[in-house]
Amino acid sequence: MIAAARASTIVPVLVRSTLTVDVLQFMWGAMTNISKLPKLRWVYVIAALSVVAGTYWGMNWWRGPVVPVDAVVRRDFVQTVVASGHVESPHRIEVGSQIISTVTKIPVGEGDMVKAQDVLIELAASDLRAAERQSKEAVTQAQARLRQIRELQAPLAEQALRQAKTNLQNAQATQARSQRLRQQGFIGDAALDDVRKAVDLADSQVSAAQKQLETTRPSGSDYAMAQSALSQAQAAADGAQSRARYAVIHAPIGGTLIGRSVEVGDVVQPGKVLMTLSPKGKTQLVLAIDEKNLRLIAVGQKALVSADAYPQQKFGAALAYINPGVNAQTGAVDVKLDIDNPPAFLRQDMTVSVDIEVARRPMALLVPAVSLREADSANPWVLQVDRGLVVKTPVKLGLRSGGFAEVLNGLNEGDTVVSGASLIAVGARVRPKTLNP
Repeated sequence: MIAAARASTIVPVLVRSTLTVDVLQFMWGAMTNISKLPKLRWVYVIAALSVVAGTYWGMNWWRGPVVPVDAVVRRDFVQTVVASGHVESPHRIEVGSQIISTVTKIPVGEGDMVKAQDVLIELAASDLRAAERQSKEAVTQAQARLRQIRELQAPLAEQALRQAKTNLQNAQATQARSQRLRQQGFIGDAALDDVRKAVDLADSQVSAAQKQLETTRPSGSDYAMAQSALSQAQAAADGAQSRARYAVIHAPIGGTLIGRSVEVGDVVQPGKVLMTLSPKGKTQLVLAIDEKNLRLIAVGQKALVSADAYPQQKFGAALAYINPGVNAQTGAVDVKLDIDNPPAFLRQDMTVSVDIEVARRPMALLVPAVSLREADSANPWVLQVDRGLVVKTPVKLGLRSGGFAEVLNGLNEGDTVVSGASLIAVGARVRPKTLNP
């Protein structure tokens, strides 16, 4: 009973220690056989086991705690700038109405592919068409007025001029005869004065007929007024016709309708966006890059892209544009990437993840970034494990990406460094456990 009680108190202590499986099995076997030994001999066995356990614990205490470490490795290294963005065409067209009217028909829907001049929206246009017909009638009247001048007034004016000239010739002939008769004494001065007045009247009639004829010529005032009235009527008709055409809204170019904010029965007015059209053409990705990475990116750099909806299907892109300004609120720079062969599953405004390759190093010496201390300072360092002791080792860093940093100086391939933010004092003795052998 005493042996069994002591065994039940000793075994938990041994299990809580860091003894190896072999030592535990040995001690347990010894304990299970204690009851078979004479009373004096099992006392010696317990004493021996205590010495073994104390020696093992002492060795582990002297060697220090188990600490996870990372190995310094050498391999090809690519530095990338990672960002999220969305798919966007180089430009978008916002479609609206140029008149105030009511929507009567919408033959297309959001997501439809349309061709240039396809009907997008039809508006009520009865008043516009009535105004168009009225303006056409005004043009017809103006044209008739111009024809009247050419075909009626101008010939009448010519006839009137001819008649006035004939009257003037007759009056002048009468005046000549009257003057001869006055010289012969057959008529008096009063009769001669009447003849002179008739000549003056005929002359004035010729002048009036001449002016009347001139106004009917293309350079005359009546003709010019009629021509001007016709031009005004035609302009009014063109305006009415254009306004009537505004009742049917067409697609300016081919593309995809990616937005629609109008329904049949809505009253629309100028300035309101009714549909958004994404034209056919080059597809681009729009990203917001943190300004701290601005020095790393350049036009022409290649990138690997994956859509969040299709993460396994990756495709290539190239950096095509870097905005010259930085967003003061977000501290980001807008960049655009061209896709030469966009996959069929891409959609407008689809979210994408992009890895832009900014540098490449063949067989670079790498250390996990989590092992770095004061990594962003001018003097970064690591806790290196050298023959069981923790040593502070300054390092010079190069490229950083994907959780790794390039070591330019301070470490060699195969060295081990304390992983993560383990609180280990410099000079401490530790037992390293390699995480990335």
